[in-house]
Amino acid sequence: MTPAFSQRIMMSPCLQRWVFLLLVCVLVASANQAVDATKIAYLTMRGETFTYDLKIMNADGKEPIKLTKGRASDISPTWSPDGRQIAFASNRDGDYDLYVMNTKGDNTLQLTNNLHTIDLEPSWSPDGTQIAFASKKNSIYDVYVMNADGSNLVNLTQNPRIDRSPSWSPDGRQITFASTRNRGIFDIFVMNTDGSNPINLTQNPARDDWYPSWSPDGEKITFSSARDDDFEIYVMDSDGDNIIQLTKNQGDDDYPCWSPDGSQIAFTTDRDGNYEIYVMNADGSNPVNLTQTWFEHDMLPAWQPIPLSVSTEGKLVTLWGTLKDKR
Repeated sequence: MTPAFSQRIMMSPCLQRWVFLLLVCVLVASANQAVDATKIAYLTMRGETFTYDLKIMNADGKEPIKLTKGRASDISPTWSPDGRQIAFASNRDGDYDLYVMNTKGDNTLQLTNNLHTIDLEPSWSPDGTQIAFASKKNSIYDVYVMNADGSNLVNLTQNPRIDRSPSWSPDGRQITFASTRNRGIFDIFVMNTDGSNPINLTQNPARDDWYPSWSPDGEKITFSSARDDDFEIYVMDSDGDNIIQLTKNQGDDDYPCWSPDGSQIAFTTDRDGNYEIYVMNADGSNPVNLTQTWFEHDMLPAWQPIPLSVSTEGKLVTLWGTLKDKR
């Protein structure tokens, strides 16, 4: 094949279109494989010791694997944005501190080590460089942020009331959290990532709203609320408008967590007599019990992110631009 003939093939618009379509198929197939492989981390209570271990399972509830096992309690799991690590809280050294491990449960590193302090509820920034969390010092919880290696600790809220359950917005610009600063009961707030401009999103007159979770597209926030006498799952626009109740039953539904594609919400419920992990569609329909372990309590689901699911479009644009440059 002569160089001139090879150049004519590379410049062929028809060939460029076929190569682009082939790359699209490869990326879509890779994304679908990633979706099928996504996991849910959660905590399970061992009845004989009343302590908690961390597990992961497939998104359909199959193949549960225990990641931690010991005399301590390991709680509050959350995935790093690349899906390769899990941050969690543990009282293995006395007070609850934050740790990080890989998805097989090894290579555990301690991130915080503060005497007489409780550190809980870690939430990774979308770029993976920071972790927000709730920390109890001097009998009060505040929302803190630190680098992902545990350095550069900063108190974001510095409020005399309780601030807990931070959740980072997908664009990395805001953090939603639960606070008792207005009326002594929990409301959902949102603030800038430096702690400035806190805005009250819910103002229920009598019952707690807490444990907010941002949707992957940044348009919605789901949360738990006792405004219906027991805890149920609600969803609202990210500015606090259009609050919709998603669950309604005799048990408590709590700790909602979005799937990476935003189509489902996992949550904890005791509607069957003990705490189990359920998943439902984002509109509240089709609730399904994933754990069904009658001899244990399973709680606090955390869905593994899928980096490819938010980057495929950008990769296609880059590939198309590369192909156009070959003309």
